[in-house]
Amino acid sequence: MWIKIRPFDIKLPTTANPYLLRENLAMEAGIVGLPNVGKSTLFNALTAAGIASENYPFCTIEPNVGAVAVPDSRLARIESHIPTEKIVPAVLKLVDIAGIVRGASEGEGLGNQFLSHIRAVDAILHVVRCFEEADVIHVEGSVDPIRDVETIDTELMLADLQSVESMTDRATRTARTGDKDAKLRLEVLAECQKLLAEGKPVRGLVYEEANLAKAFKELQLLTAKQVLYVANVDEDDVAGTGKHVQALRERSAAEGGAVVPVCARLEAELSELDEAERTEMLDSLGLSEPALASLARAAYELLGLQSFFTAGEKEIRAWTIPAGATAPQAAGVIHTDFERGFIRCETYSVDDLDQFKSEKAIRDAGKMRVEGKGYVMRDSDVCHFLFNV
Repeated sequence: MWIKIRPFDIKLPTTANPYLLRENLAMEAGIVGLPNVGKSTLFNALTAAGIASENYPFCTIEPNVGAVAVPDSRLARIESHIPTEKIVPAVLKLVDIAGIVRGASEGEGLGNQFLSHIRAVDAILHVVRCFEEADVIHVEGSVDPIRDVETIDTELMLADLQSVESMTDRATRTARTGDKDAKLRLEVLAECQKLLAEGKPVRGLVYEEANLAKAFKELQLLTAKQVLYVANVDEDDVAGTGKHVQALRERSAAEGGAVVPVCARLEAELSELDEAERTEMLDSLGLSEPALASLARAAYELLGLQSFFTAGEKEIRAWTIPAGATAPQAAGVIHTDFERGFIRCETYSVDDLDQFKSEKAIRDAGKMRVEGKGYVMRDSDVCHFLFNV
């Protein structure tokens, strides 16, 4: 017997959180930067967590963890054709990590503790101060975004170099016993050490061979993580046209990165307003949406994530999967039983729904696709999974 089911038709245990059911796919980004660049203010605005953000170094000692909804206009498009009781957007997990100072790799400030927190996240949102304000202390005494970026990069690379040297010693001893994994690790470590010694992060290393790629990932190096630069700008430069942001864009473009300008103070104010007041304030600033919406989407893309949807009269939900996930893996994000007993997936796109207006019309037009276990999910798929357990 097979069962056709939408996720809201199944009663999960009361302790089950649908995001915890996908631990193997869970992704999180760490917010990093020098002290007093606006990290905690940005985190507050993103998550409305209300954590401390006073104007002194090391205000944030333990990493604060929160979740932010990823804005997605496709949810409203689906609802316009499938009225529902509830809409649940995709969620990105964020970690606010205390400020790193020069010498962190040698334990300065709370360096070792902070670096361990960075090691635990999947990607980095690097907040860089791009505004001048005498009342807000800069730990280096002046505003210089390129110097600040290089300070953080240097500390992360020095920490990685220490890790690589230590791991090389251990792998060398193990490789002498003929251990194949240790030999692979030594090959990868040698390439990492060469880059780091040249003052370059290792995130540019890409291995096509699966075993080498696995060995590289297992190193968990800090500079292997993808980075999105967040330019914290003044209220009179929300578009990020000032010289500091332009310098940061040039620096980021040279390494194939991206920059999102955000006025953390303004976004914090917007996050405290009701919808009508927020719209009025955005209109007065000539903005169509808070900058945090662009930031959340950019971070989602940075992590290599995409969304698929389930839709019905009780709930429309965006589910998070890595790009390249198969249909059974996507089903497993909803519930492990869905993946274990996967039979097939009925799917169509949000564009199909806009064109045909209903699932019945999509089916009648022959646009409802039936996909099997080998199907690689597409961004914007709307799915019904059939499974048997």
